[in-house]
Amino acid sequence: MSVGRSGFVDGYIPNASGFRRTLKAAIGCVGTGLHTGARVSMTLRPAAAGSGIVFRRTDLGRDIPGRFDRVNDTRLCTALEADGARVGTVEHVLAALAACGVDDAVIEVDAPEIPILDGSAAPFVFLIDCAGTVASFTPRETIEVLKTVRVEEGEAWAELHPSKRPGLEAALCIDFPGTAVGRQALSLRVTADAFREALADARTFTMAEDVARLRAAGLARGGSLANAVVVDGPLVLNPGGLRHPEEFVRHKLLDVVGDLSLAGAPLQARFVGHRSGHGLNNRLLRALFADNKAWRLAAPSFATAPANARLPAAAVPA
Repeated sequence: MSVGRSGFVDGYIPNASGFRRTLKAAIGCVGTGLHTGARVSMTLRPAAAGSGIVFRRTDLGRDIPGRFDRVNDTRLCTALEADGARVGTVEHVLAALAACGVDDAVIEVDAPEIPILDGSAAPFVFLIDCAGTVASFTPRETIEVLKTVRVEEGEAWAELHPSKRPGLEAALCIDFPGTAVGRQALSLRVTADAFREALADARTFTMAEDVARLRAAGLARGGSLANAVVVDGPLVLNPGGLRHPEEFVRHKLLDVVGDLSLAGAPLQARFVGHRSGHGLNNRLLRALFADNKAWRLAAPSFATAPANARLPAAAVPA
C-alpha cells in the first residue's frame, strides 16, 4: 500500500492508522436546498468513535442514521428517514466525508435537505479540511465483498464484485443520446487523492426540458446555473461551460461514492455500473446485505495508534 499526498492509504478509503476518524472541530455553512429552495444552516460536528454518520434535524430534535436501510426516496437525490424525520440530498456530503476518511460525525441541519452549495462535493471537502480530522483508538472495520451481487432496472444495472485489493475500484458508463452529455465512461480506484482530483468538483446536472416539470412537482426550486450544469440538447447553458469534459460521468461516480458509503463501513470491492443512479446504488447495498454469504466484516491488519489518537467517549474518565 502507498500513502498519497493527503496522508491516507490508497483504498476506499482506509486511513493510515487503521483506526476510526472523526472531525477535530465543528464547522458550519449556510446554503440553499436544491429541491426546497429553502435556506439551510448546516454544521458538521465531531462524534464518538463507533457512532457512524448521523444526520440531526435540529428543527425537529430528531436523529437519522446515515445507513442504507434508512433510504426512503431516490428521486433525483438520496433521502433518509427515521421516526418521521427526513433529510434529502445527502450524497455529496457523504461522499466528501468518505473521501476524507471520516467515519464518525454528526451533520446538523435545520431543514429537510442538505445545502446544495455549488452542486459538487468540493465545498464539503473544504469544510472538512478546515475542521481537520483526528483518529480514535477504535479499529476501523471494512466490508469485504465475497461474491458478485447484481441489480438491474431496464437497461440500467449495477454490480459489486470481490476484489483482492484493499478499497473500492469503480467503473461507470452513462448514456444520454442526443444531448451534450452523450456516452461517457470512467474507471478509477477510489483513493482520497483520486476523489479530490477527479470527482470532488464535478457538479450535478439536469436537462433544460425537465426544469419546468420538476418545479411543477415541487422539486428543483433552489436549482440554478450556480449549482447545477443545465443541458439543452447539444448545448451546455452554464456561461463558464464544464469543469471537465467528462464532468457528467465524474459526478455520477461521485454519487456512487456517497451512496455506497451508506454501507456503514468502507467497502473492499469493485463496483461496475451502467446508467446506474441513486435507486440502483441503494438496491445494490440492500441486495448485498440480504445475502450473508456475499460479505463479511474484516478488521484492519495493522493498528498502530497515531500520535493524535483520541480515546472513544466511553473510555474517557469522568
